[in-house]
Amino acid sequence: MTYSLAIGDKTYSSWSLRGWLLFAKFDIPVDVVTARMYSPEFTDMLKDFGGGRLVPAIRFDAPSGPVMVSDTLAIAETLAERHPEKNMWPQDPVARGYARSITAEMHSGFGSLRTDCTMNLRHCYSGFVPSDAVLSDLARIEKIWTEARSRWGAGGPWLFGEYSIADAFYAPIATRLLTYGLPRGALASDYVQSTTRDATFKEWRDSGLAENYVQPGYDLDLETIPWPDS
Repeated sequence: MTYSLAIGDKTYSSWSLRGWLLFAKFDIPVDVVTARMYSPEFTDMLKDFGGGRLVPAIRFDAPSGPVMVSDTLAIAETLAERHPEKNMWPQDPVARGYARSITAEMHSGFGSLRTDCTMNLRHCYSGFVPSDAVLSDLARIEKIWTEARSRWGAGGPWLFGEYSIADAFYAPIATRLLTYGLPRGALASDYVQSTTRDATFKEWRDSGLAENYVQPGYDLDLETIPWPDS
């Protein structure tokens, strides 16, 4: 089977990162096509993926014809269904229920953090002051990560020990904590390092930097510092 995956700018598109990680971290072969966000080419690219407005989107063939799936949660469930041998969700049913719940919460929540701290993998900021709403989101995220790691994380560095769909969904959040210097405890700091030092994530970031493009409106008027050597 052959999948095609449509994504946007690797430095800025958090949803694209999630979609790509679902293939890369589970060793599912995919052909990736990309276009710059907010450009005519971006709209043209998506015509081949059902004509939606957003990335990521995937396309693959079925006996009844081409299948188009957009939205990261729909993509994740499609891949988990089609590749049960990859164990994309935790195998323990209690852990799996919690993983699905916090993944859905990530998919629909944390609006203040996502609005105020857009994903930007070019550099880190010095002097960013989070709002009370962002701090509230951070407290909830830290609670989620602590619960997962303390109950099921003994087998590895990820939320449920081994890498799961939940880790793909929370990867852009981990980058935000680093980019904006957001407050976090020791457990969250360790998880941020696990994410940003992971070889697969570094491949994504390096590829984005190689695009050498600054998307207007994504940089803040703050002092920048280099991304930590990882």
